[in-house]
Amino acid sequence: MASTTAPPPKLNRIGLPQQDYRGVKTTLCAGCGHNAISERIIDACYEMGVHPHRFVKLSGIGCSSKSPAYFLGRSFGFNSVHGRMPSVATGAVLANHTLQALGVSGDGDTASIGMGQFIHLMRRNLPLIYIIEDNGVYGLTKGQFSATADLGSLQKSGVVNDLPPLDTCALAVLSGATFVARSFSGDKRQLSAILKAALAHRGTVMIDVISPCVTFNDHEGSTKSYKYVMDHEEPLQEVSFVPSFQDIHVDYDPGTTLDVTMHDGSHLRLRKLDHDFDPGNAQRALQVLTEAHRGGEVLTGIFYIDTAKPDFVSQLGLVDQPLAHLPLEAVRPPRAVLDEIMRAHA
Repeated sequence: MASTTAPPPKLNRIGLPQQDYRGVKTTLCAGCGHNAISERIIDACYEMGVHPHRFVKLSGIGCSSKSPAYFLGRSFGFNSVHGRMPSVATGAVLANHTLQALGVSGDGDTASIGMGQFIHLMRRNLPLIYIIEDNGVYGLTKGQFSATADLGSLQKSGVVNDLPPLDTCALAVLSGATFVARSFSGDKRQLSAILKAALAHRGTVMIDVISPCVTFNDHEGSTKSYKYVMDHEEPLQEVSFVPSFQDIHVDYDPGTTLDVTMHDGSHLRLRKLDHDFDPGNAQRALQVLTEAHRGGEVLTGIFYIDTAKPDFVSQLGLVDQPLAHLPLEAVRPPRAVLDEIMRAHA
């Protein structure tokens, strides 16, 4: 019998196979939306030619915070305490601003215990992709409502949520993030395009991804179930992304497409489904989010983007060499300076 040789793996633009962007096997529930998000991150990083060893991934506590183990196994990673991932991410990026950073959080990790840190991260415009894997419940502690659960939503036990939700996208726009989007873990095409654009952005990217919990929040009466989101999803625009290293021509009807040039020269193309919407207008973004919420719609797409605002690293005027690589004498004041400070406060 003739033996067959397996074809060599397909390599991306920096010569790596997709396997180099994977992590360990998931331990999340079968069908969990978080696993689909991990797959889209793997795809986006592979297609964009991200260098895994120049990447850092961070998380807090919760089902979502297990996700970074399942992608980019060759990159740096840190699992922080509950709600405190933004502080750790800020320290990591400022210590070495040559690394590309991505933080994964959950609706509980962000919208409850971590809300203060989330707001301050958004206002600083730290160069970081911040993904909320949003299922509306605390999956690790048996499915209690989180702060993003919709008013009137039902638990599996029949308990009705009597509190209004926080909209993390609206909060991110108000707080100063420069790229704000929402997607659905089941919408492969849209989420992939948004993630690739996020990798090309220089500043804080906040992506709220509706990610159904198949164990505690995928039943009739839930507004974050697969069925509900598929029935009520209203895309704001069709999102496509053209990397700077590819020459792809896309034809759209004149006047229906907005072309946004990203920091690396790539192009984010938004085919307008709502012809009055401008993603560069923060006030309009807040308006459409409010209107969608009132109508019971799950509005997805890119709500706001600003490529002109300087990121936090630029605002601080850090030196080109990463702070973590500088010699001690360059970052520690000499004894004479410390003595002068002590004399001034004597």
